[in-house]
Amino acid sequence: MGSHGLRQASVPDAEVAAALVDRRVVVLSAVSVCLALVATATAQLLTGLIGLVTNLAFYGRLSTAFVSPAGHGLGARVLLIPSAGALLVGLMARFGSPAIRGHGIPEAMERVLFAQSRIPPRMTVLKPLSAAISIGTGGPFGAEGPIIATGGALGSLVGQVLTVTADERKTLLAAGAVAGMAATFGTPVSAVLLAIELLLFEYRPRSVIPVALASATASAARLALVGGAPVFTMPDLAQPSGAALASYIVLGAIVGVAAVLVTRALYRLEDGFERLPVHWMWWPALGGLAVGAAGYVAPRTLGVGYDNIDDILAGTLVGRAALVFCAFKLFSWIVALASGTSGGTLAPLFTLGGGLGSVLGGLAVAVAPSLGIDVRIAALVGMAAMFAGASRALLASVVFAFEATRQPIGLLPLLGGCTAAFLVSSLLMKNSIMTEKIARRGARVPSEYRPDFLDQVLVADCATRELVTLRFDQTIDSVRAWLGAGGPGTRHTGFPVLDAAGTLIGVVTRTDLFDAARAGDQLVTAAIKRAPVVISEQSTVRGAADRMLVEGVGRLVVVKPEDPTRVVGIITRSDLLGAHRRRLDEASRTDALLSLRKMPSVSRMPGIQRLWSKKPPEPPAPSTRP
Repeated sequence: MGSHGLRQASVPDAEVAAALVDRRVVVLSAVSVCLALVATATAQLLTGLIGLVTNLAFYGRLSTAFVSPAGHGLGARVLLIPSAGALLVGLMARFGSPAIRGHGIPEAMERVLFAQSRIPPRMTVLKPLSAAISIGTGGPFGAEGPIIATGGALGSLVGQVLTVTADERKTLLAAGAVAGMAATFGTPVSAVLLAIELLLFEYRPRSVIPVALASATASAARLALVGGAPVFTMPDLAQPSGAALASYIVLGAIVGVAAVLVTRALYRLEDGFERLPVHWMWWPALGGLAVGAAGYVAPRTLGVGYDNIDDILAGTLVGRAALVFCAFKLFSWIVALASGTSGGTLAPLFTLGGGLGSVLGGLAVAVAPSLGIDVRIAALVGMAAMFAGASRALLASVVFAFEATRQPIGLLPLLGGCTAAFLVSSLLMKNSIMTEKIARRGARVPSEYRPDFLDQVLVADCATRELVTLRFDQTIDSVRAWLGAGGPGTRHTGFPVLDAAGTLIGVVTRTDLFDAARAGDQLVTAAIKRAPVVISEQSTVRGAADRMLVEGVGRLVVVKPEDPTRVVGIITRSDLLGAHRRRLDEASRTDALLSLRKMPSVSRMPGIQRLWSKKPPEPPAPSTRP
């Protein structure tokens, strides 16, 4: 049968290839658990480092206690401290790594999407150090953003040291990131949801299991280190009435508009800094002046400000005081972040949203007390809705607010308010606060996670069943003559070759046949150049497409899963494209029906009856056997 060393290729086990989990997932989970412990320790270290810088800068003492800068007694000297810290960050970015600038999460997203989840190892040191300096000297950011970025950098570093695939490295990056968030807030479920919505861009057991275990491990470690109290304390809430629930949804929509305005203001300020006639290294120092000015007038705007969120949710920071505070916090935060310093978005967005929700709730109580609005629930909804509208992480926002306060009564208002904010934001803004920077660089960020259509269709459903085959004892000249005659089946480009028992021994193409040396008695088996590439009829079309790509072929012979030598069909690249025909047809029919509903009289137009009765497309006509 020729001297090309023909061997029967094994059937690609599509079920194993697409298995939910395998032993590598177990190994990856074990690595993620260890990574979570390291990330938790790193989070505690960063928190202590922020406390050290804060105590040195504002109180002149050596202590790692996590304190607020608001109680300083520096007077006008406070104007210079944030600028000095930001200048150090600018120098670190200029001579260390420009990647330390910005929110943290968008940079991690960019590495996931366009750099195979590879983050430079030096980021594991530079990011937390720059964040500690920035926040410790009064920067109006939360510690969670830099901790998430640092955890992601640790996961990426582990993924670069170990022999893993790009997908597995992405999982490790996400595991490190969620461990950082869970170690900061003790919110394991929302951390996993945040990873799914902003980092993984998928929902697969192979990635979710290691990430979830990392989040649970970090939360357990936090529990052992700092206790299990919720990060934000709220008094027990009363069940809201139907009118109050409707009001919280409206409040969420208003906060969604505010989230859009905040995002646009942030990026317009970034554009303004881009036009400054000075090197970007100096921009953080300029932004630090704004932070110092705001801190001089409103000291509570300095630093992390978790205590501010606590006061807003507890109902002790309300009314005009909350409004003035939020105005200065917004000014301080967006100017500092737009200047390119090292900071985050989560805590500032929670603070602004909570303050706005509290103010709107207070107004509603004053105007319509019969609605039964609770200002504390309004603040909780506003806090989560601001983040949902700005980041588009809907589920993470809802669950975070619940986990951070442990108030189950707030779940229903949170779901309604965050969904309203998400809807308004999606209508008014193309990109989120996390993706706008990436989109401006000409890249597209996935915003919808849908199952792969090809992964839902079996090869058996779209393969050609009527084969045009060649016998092993046919000569090349006879086959050439048959092809030249142009009869039925001669227009195909590939032909399975069977032996006397009907068993597959190879595949030849038209090119193989016409490139073969001319010899009257040479058999077609001499034109076979490689072992046949086959696929089970129970495999998915996605598996078929992947196998074509890996093997570098344009067709696969379809076989029975229990007998890889029994040929039942063939699938080509054209068949793969044809598999989409049903989806496109259904989408077209749905669009047409929606259009018709807008025009009631259109059903009397010519040809419409044919549209209504249109049947699904017939499968391609079978090939004719020679």
